[in-house]
Amino acid sequence: MDTKELLKKVRKIEIKTRRLSDHIFSGEYHTSFKGRGMTFSEVRQYQYGDDIRAIDWNVTARYNEAHVKVFEEERELTMMLMVDISGSESFGSKKEFKKDIVTEIAATMAFSATQNNDKIGLILFSDQIELYIPPKKGRSHVLRIIRELIEFQPQSQKTDISQALKFLSSTQKKKAIVFMISDFMSEDYEQTLKIASKKHDITGIRVFDIREEKMPNIGMVSMLDAETGQTQLIDTSSKTIRLNYEKYYRDKVNYFKETFSKSGSGIVNTRVDESYVTKLLGYFKSR
Repeated sequence: MDTKELLKKVRKIEIKTRRLSDHIFSGEYHTSFKGRGMTFSEVRQYQYGDDIRAIDWNVTARYNEAHVKVFEEERELTMMLMVDISGSESFGSKKEFKKDIVTEIAATMAFSATQNNDKIGLILFSDQIELYIPPKKGRSHVLRIIRELIEFQPQSQKTDISQALKFLSSTQKKKAIVFMISDFMSEDYEQTLKIASKKHDITGIRVFDIREEKMPNIGMVSMLDAETGQTQLIDTSSKTIRLNYEKYYRDKVNYFKETFSKSGSGIVNTRVDESYVTKLLGYFKSR
C-alpha cells in the first residue's frame, strides 16, 4: 500500500470511528471505567454522614476534634489495545474481513480514551509479540496506532494468547484498561489471564464470521489453513468431518467464555456482519 492510499484509509477510519467515540462512546467509557484509585486530597473536620473509616486519628488527637481524610478519584487511565494479527484474522465471507472490524473497534476505543485524556498503548501479537507501542496521549499517537493496524505485516501466522498476556504483565506495572481483540482460536491461556486480570481490567472482544461456525456441505474443497499455511483437500460432504469441525470451533469459543468469566474479565462477542457499536454500548451499560 503506497503512502497516499494508506493516509486516505487512515483518514476514512478516523472520520468514522472518531464520530462514534465523540457522540457515543466517550461518555459510556468514562462512566464504565473508574480511575486507577483514590489519591489523597486534604484533611477536613468530620461532618455528619462521613465514613468513620476515613477519620485521621493523628490529626483528630492533635486538634481534639474529629477530622477525616478526603480522597479524589485519580481519573487518568492507561488503555492497552491487544490486537491479534495472526492469519485467521484475514478471514471474511461477507463484505468485510475480521481484520477490518478489529481495526475499527480498536480505533473507536482509542479515540474514546483520548476524549478522556487517557494514554493509549498497542500490542500486536500472533504467537509472538509483533509490535509494541508504549502508552502515550494525543491524536497523532492514535493515528500512528491506526496506521500500524492497517498495514503491519506479521512475521508469524499463528496465535498464542498466553504469550501476549505474559508480555502485558511484564510491561505494564500499573493498572491498565485492557481490550484484547481476537477470534480467540487459541487455548492454554487460563493461568496467564488469571494473573494478568488481578492487576488489570481486561475485556476480551471476540470478532468472528458466521461462516466459521459451521462448515457448508459443498463437496471436495481445497482449504488453506491461514495459521499454518498448509492446503488440504477436505470432503465437506462428510457429516463426521463437519461435526468434528463444529465441535473444534465450539470448544474454542466455550474455553474463551469460561476462562474470561472465571478470571472476572469482561466478554464481548461480535460477528462481522453485526453492529459492534450496539454490542460495545450494551457491554458498557451493563458495567
